[in-house]
This record gives sequence, structure tokens and C-alpha cells, in this order.
Amino acid sequence: MLSEQLKPYANVKNLRFVLSLVMFVWLGWYFYTGFGGPSELVAALVPIAMMLQILCMHENGYIYKRLPPIANHVLVAIYLAVCLFAFYHFVTEYEQIAIWRQGSYTRMDFIMGLLVFLLVMELSRIAHSELFWMNVVLVFYTLWGYLSPIDFFWHPGTTFYRVITSSTVELATGIYGQYSQIALTTIAAFLLLAAAARGFDAQGAMVHFMRRIAGKSRATIPQTAVLASSAVGMISGSGAANATVVGAFTIPLMKRYGFPGEFAGAVETAASMGGLIMPPVMAVAGFVMAEFLGVSYWSVTLRGFSLAFVYYATLGLSVYLLSVRLMPADPIEKTTIPMYEQIKTGIFFLGILFLTLLMGGLNYGEQLAGLYTGAFMFALLILLYLFFKYVLKDPVADKDALLKNIRIMIETHAELTSYLTLLLCTLGIMVGLFTVTGFINRMGGMMLRVGEFNIIALVLMAWVFGWLVGAGLPPTATYIVLAVIIVDPLRKLGIDPWVAHFFCFLIAVWGELSPPTSLAAAVSARIAEASFVKTMFEALKLCLPVTLMTFAIFIRSELVTKPGWGQIVDTLLVAIACCGITFALFGRVVRNQRSDVMLRVVLAIASFMVMFHPDGNIALGAAICVLPATIYSTLCHRRIARPRSALEQVPVS
Repeated sequence: MLSEQLKPYANVKNLRFVLSLVMFVWLGWYFYTGFGGPSELVAALVPIAMMLQILCMHENGYIYKRLPPIANHVLVAIYLAVCLFAFYHFVTEYEQIAIWRQGSYTRMDFIMGLLVFLLVMELSRIAHSELFWMNVVLVFYTLWGYLSPIDFFWHPGTTFYRVITSSTVELATGIYGQYSQIALTTIAAFLLLAAAARGFDAQGAMVHFMRRIAGKSRATIPQTAVLASSAVGMISGSGAANATVVGAFTIPLMKRYGFPGEFAGAVETAASMGGLIMPPVMAVAGFVMAEFLGVSYWSVTLRGFSLAFVYYATLGLSVYLLSVRLMPADPIEKTTIPMYEQIKTGIFFLGILFLTLLMGGLNYGEQLAGLYTGAFMFALLILLYLFFKYVLKDPVADKDALLKNIRIMIETHAELTSYLTLLLCTLGIMVGLFTVTGFINRMGGMMLRVGEFNIIALVLMAWVFGWLVGAGLPPTATYIVLAVIIVDPLRKLGIDPWVAHFFCFLIAVWGELSPPTSLAAAVSARIAEASFVKTMFEALKLCLPVTLMTFAIFIRSELVTKPGWGQIVDTLLVAIACCGITFALFGRVVRNQRSDVMLRVVLAIASFMVMFHPDGNIALGAAICVLPATIYSTLCHRRIARPRSALEQVPVS
């Protein structure tokens, strides 16, 4: 009888929720106590994260769509059994594997490592196909590198046993290594903010709020995308996810007011790309950067805010200049936002301020700060719901259901954490194989020789290499690959470590948009029903600040090296220079075309002096000229470039 009563609840969705709840509670306890350390935590939770990814894939239309349902069910059961076996083995044998059996593993250790390796590879084939094929190539290269006819790629090779153990049971590298530890500790703690916001739909409320403050004319409508994407970017580590959440509202809004589909998609793509720079998440790469540099994550975010300010200040000007050319200044209808949603938005930003206070003012660690901020936002959102639902009896709160929202929050946190864990486990395999083959040392040595010849040649070579890597890999993967290969040669040639790492980070962000692949542009183009290629190239023009900042940090280095007044000065200099160059590209000063081009060329030259002249005094003097010139030119652009409104086109009788 009891089994009959429980049967309706025995389904994939509820199993996923149970596992999500287990991971949520386990991680919360770890963030609070730190019990066992990150290595033991990963040994226990990687199998659970893989189980969650398997169930998510299975629930969304089966893992293998070409196979019949029964085959999918059988394969899912086998995969889950492997995860359960791995969980049992690595938890019960953790001390033996981590300490006593290092270098002399048992047959069962190897079999278990092999099964986990094959499972992670198969899941990465489904979720991250580019990383999968790169790892396949690396496995063959690791085994048979001695067959290479090119001396640079030659190495003596290794055994299949070494490939598996270095990727699994050695725990220092591979699936259970540093990258998966970052995913399940610092990153998972910060994802509590995103989960709380998603559970109570604070993101949707925030997008509507940004629409209200963006402006009251057609030309300012695209600023909704800029403002909303910058805000959502604080808790989203993905450009494509940002474009999906924000673009679903902003792109149809822009099209409704007459903006072309390619322009609407490009604006959302560019705005979403900036979200990858925006602290505190910073495309997840910021957490890895803190580990590489051995500093607190707050030190990384302090520098990230400067880059984000430059990016969005310049992007806002770019979008405005183009919007003025496309749309007249006709007023639009006012929008009303329920107080319930306004307070939700306020709670979101209050949570960001609370996190900043904990990390920057009270010096809390990343995990405790993330845990307390998530709990703070969660408590405020519950109180808000209860007050509007039962005290004010506001019908706006009826769309929320407390238990349902809590479940969404828990499942969102588990899904995001498990997805990033799979990604970083896959990257762990890649970096581990790079290390085993000695490829990193050879690549670093070659770059050092190039740098000894010419440091500029090294920087340009690194940028091209990053572009090629970023064309096929997500930003986090691109940053890690670049960091392990490029940073050390740059440091040996005297480049500050902060500059070297942020150089790799900005290349990785740009690589997310670089041709021929751009997931964020693909998502935006699909929502806009526009050409993917045209949308991508329009977004490339709007994303010019990322390209410029990538090189500007070598000259205006205090932008990322030393927080303080020097950082503020360099941030303002780079922002002024980027805005001046942006106007030179998209603005108009006078109606006469020849004079207009000459004036804009002069402004561009002065702006490049602000950005790249090594003498700070000369750069500052040029900035004093560029800033008022850009402001005045923007006012001229409003008069000259704007098309006439419908009322202005009616002849006067």
C-alpha cells in the first residue's frame, strides 16, 4: 500500500530534487565549517554533480535522441550506478588513495578511475563537444607523442595507466584536482546569489526596472539591454545565459520600437559579453585567477570593477550614438512597475552591497561571504513575499508560491554548480595531459624566445593564439589554457603578474565573441530572428572596448595592478580614450562629410595618445582635451544625426 502511495512521486524530476537538496545542504555545511577540506569534498560531490547532469540531460528530451526510450533508460541507470560506485569508493577509500596509496594504486582504484574518466568524457562530449575532442586528441598525443615528426611536439610518450591515474586517483590534477575544487567551493558559494535571485524571479523584476530607468524616448530603449545585462552579469558567468535571460525581454522591446533585428541582437550580445567582466562572478575565470595568483578573490574583483566600468561606459555611448542615428526622439509611453518587483530589484542590489561589505570591509572569506549573502537575500525575499501575500494581500504576489520558489532555488543552484563542475573536471583532464606531455614547458620556452626578440611580437602572438583557442572553447577554458601557457613567459620578461593574467582574461572574454563562433551572438540572433553573421559582426564593433583594454593594460597598468588613486586615474584615462575612439567610429560632428571625417580622425589620434602614450602627464593633458571634445561632439551628434520624427515631417500649412 505504501509503495502505491509513493509511486506517483518516483520520477526523474523528484530524484533530481533529492540530489539537489543533498548537494545544497552538503555545500552549505562545508561553506560554514570547511570540514574535511576541498579535496575530500570533491571526492564525495563530483559523483553527485555528475548524477545531476545526467538527470538534467535525461529529463530534457533524453540524452541520446536517436536511441529508443528504453535504451536511454538503461544507459542512464548504468551511468548512475557508476556514479554511486565512485561515490562509495572514493568516500570510503579517500584516506588510502590520498595518502597511503599514492603511486601504487590497487586494481580497483584503477578500474574506478577508468569508469569515472570515461563517464566524464562522455558527458563532456554531449555538453562541451569542443573540449571533448581536444581531450581525445590530447590522449592520443600523450600516448604516442614519440611518433611526432616535428621536434617541437615530440615527447617520449606514456602509458594508458598513467593517463587514467593522472586524470583521476592522483587527486592533485584531473577530474578531482584544483579546478573542480574551485567549482565546488568558491564558485558554488557565489552561485547561491544567482539561485536566490532565480528562485524568486528577481532577475525578471530587475530587467523590468531597468527598462523604466533607461529613458523616455525611442533612442534610449537599447540602454535597457546595457543596464539590465550589466546587472544580471553580476550573478551570471555566461554570456549566452545573460543573453537568454535579458534578451528575451530587451530584443523584442527594441524591435517593437522600430530597431532592426541585427542591431537589437548585436546590442544584447555586446551587453551580455560585458557581463563576463562584471564582478563578482567574472565569467567564473576570476575565481581561477585568484587561485593562480594566490590572493583573495576580493583582490580580483576590485580590479574587475574598473574594467567593467570602462566597458559599460563605452558601450553605453556606442549604443546611444547608433540609436540616435536610427530613431527620432519621439517620446514613448511610461511603464509602471509593481512595488513588489521594485523591492525585489532593491533586494538584489542590496545583496551585492552586502557581499561587498563582507569581503571588502569585514575581510570574510569567499565561501562564508557567499553563504551569508545568499542567506541574507533568501531571508529578505521570503519576508517580502510573506508581507505582500498575507499582510498587504497584494495580488501581484499570487504568482509566487513559497515552497515552489524554494525548490527552484535549490535546483537552480545544483544545476549551475553541477554544470560548472563538469566543465572544470573536463578542463582538469586537459591541463593534466598538457602537464604530463610537457607541452606547457615547450610552448612557454618558444614564447620566451619570441619575447627576447620583441615583447610586442610576443603580445601579438599570444593574442592570436588566444583568439584561435577562444574560437572553440568557452571563456573559462580559454583563460585557463592561456594562463598556464602564456603567463609564465610574460612574467619572466618583466610583465606584472596582474597584467599578464588580466591580459589572458580579456582575450578569453573577447574569444567568446570572436568569429567564427559566438554562442551569445547565436542566442541573440535567434531571439531577434536576424542573421547570425550580421549580428556577430555588429556586436564586434560595439565590443571594441574589450579589444582596446586588452592592450591598454600594458601601458595604463595601474588599472589592474594596484587598487587606489592610481587605479582610478588610469581607469578614467582608459574610459575617456575608449569613449573618444567610439565617437570617432560612430559619431558625427558637422554636416560637411570631409570636415566631419577630419575632426573625428583628430579626436581618434588624441584618444590613442590618452590610452597608449607612456608619459602619464602627456596622456593626462590629452585626456583634458578629449573629454570635453567628446561631450560637445555628442551634443552635436544629437542635432545632426537624428532622423526627423513623424511630427517634424508633417508640412506646416
